Amino acid sequence: MTTILWADDEIELLKPHILFLEERDYKVVPVTSGNEALDELAAQDIDIVFLDENMPGLSGLDTLSQIKNRYPSIPVVMITKSEEEHIMDEAIGSKISDYLIKPVNPKQILLTVKKHTEAKRLTSEKSSMSYQQQFREIGMELGGRLDAQEWVELYKKLVYWDLELADNQDENIHDIFRSQKSEANHQFCRWYERNYEDWLAGRGEKPTLSPMVLRERLFPLLKEERTTFMIVIDNFRYDQWKFIQPAIENYLRVDDDSIFFSILPTTTQFARNAMFAGLMPAEIEKKYPQYWVNENQEGHKNQYEDQLLDENLRRNGLNLRHTYHKVLNAQYGKRLVESIPDMMQNRLNVVIYNFIDMLSHASTESDIVRELAGSERSYRSLTLSWLEHSPLMDFLKELSERDVNIVITTDHGSTMVEHPVKVKGDTSVSVNLRYKQGRLLDYNPKEVFEVREPRNIAMPKLYVTSPYIFARESDFFAYPNNYNQYVQYYTGTFQHGGLSMEEILIPFITLRRK
Repeated sequence: MTTILWADDEIELLKPHILFLEERDYKVVPVTSGNEALDELAAQDIDIVFLDENMPGLSGLDTLSQIKNRYPSIPVVMITKSEEEHIMDEAIGSKISDYLIKPVNPKQILLTVKKHTEAKRLTSEKSSMSYQQQFREIGMELGGRLDAQEWVELYKKLVYWDLELADNQDENIHDIFRSQKSEANHQFCRWYERNYEDWLAGRGEKPTLSPMVLRERLFPLLKEERTTFMIVIDNFRYDQWKFIQPAIENYLRVDDDSIFFSILPTTTQFARNAMFAGLMPAEIEKKYPQYWVNENQEGHKNQYEDQLLDENLRRNGLNLRHTYHKVLNAQYGKRLVESIPDMMQNRLNVVIYNFIDMLSHASTESDIVRELAGSERSYRSLTLSWLEHSPLMDFLKELSERDVNIVITTDHGSTMVEHPVKVKGDTSVSVNLRYKQGRLLDYNPKEVFEVREPRNIAMPKLYVTSPYIFARESDFFAYPNNYNQYVQYYTGTFQHGGLSMEEILIPFITLRRK
């Protein structure tokens, strides 16, 4: 039973309201002063407090201050005859849960009680009912022949329900959703496999892939007079974007919320180089061999992104001033905020933030981080926590004061891996858990997306016999040696390189100041 504490020096006049609530199985504890209210709070469990602002003795605002100091989690609703703005400001500044102006009617009180004591239950029931109505519709869509844009829209629906159901108390609805999302991922992977080589060979209508995204979505912005800032958050998923979007919308307005398709492998070496160069990896190797480092070569694999971007701009007739920055620590991020006035002199400024990629790797290497990022939900929460206290947020706040174009995007996403797939190979085989490339690969072709000829997917061929294989959905590759230890170590971590909606379908967001 919900217990309501109601403090008002004219409590007798509120008898009809109290009876109205008691008839609906609420327990109401009436008191006539702030001191009595504090005594009752100390004596019994209270779920919500209604507090008159104008009481003799200890005033409503003074009582509010003491309640919040001693019982910060109890919702307090201030009730007052006064409509003076300074009283409202003071009450809101003291973190009240609601503010009502007398005279109040019983249904208004009932609605307020439900909103602050039953909202979680009511929201869960409503979200469960709404998702069950959409479950059939999504299932019917999965049974059809979806094109690229329809897959994008379906994925957006799934992300919406993933976030909407996150706080739902009904475990059955979570099981239903996980099952449907898994089926969607299964169907998406098969669709991508059927079409990927055809797209790269120029057959059929292809979606916007990594090498096309700047030309199609960024370069049109560069023809405007205002400066453009392109922020690339490495390893950033679309659901992470939707989770942090409300925090960013406190300062900026979203102009366009779109998705593009990462190439395979979904790793920084391939996907981000392709994005900046406007070319597939095999094309980069052929056209700009000085800027390409293969997996079997020494050297950093992404050290020429700035040069590749410069060549891409030139090929598209955009001879403009631009800068490139890679933020690897908070100190550099803070200095970058201070340099915004200088960056305004350029038409394009590209800034890379590597935190989420580092978080993904840390979830594998650190038991503490793995505990903190042990689920999709906690992974998103860590992203928001980082953003709110990061130089990136300071950067965005500063940009929100200026008339500029802002793009937030990424090179690829990641997925939580759960199912091991055995694979063997010699020492030349790549170490990534979601794709393998190298000599003497031994695997079950039915368990992987197999590309025997790398040139068919515009990838460099390193050896005479060196196919690419990609893990699907939540699979990851494990070697037979020390198999159980290997599986235990990597299960439940976030990885990238393979084929899943979370890795392939990634955000390209444009924002402006409000």
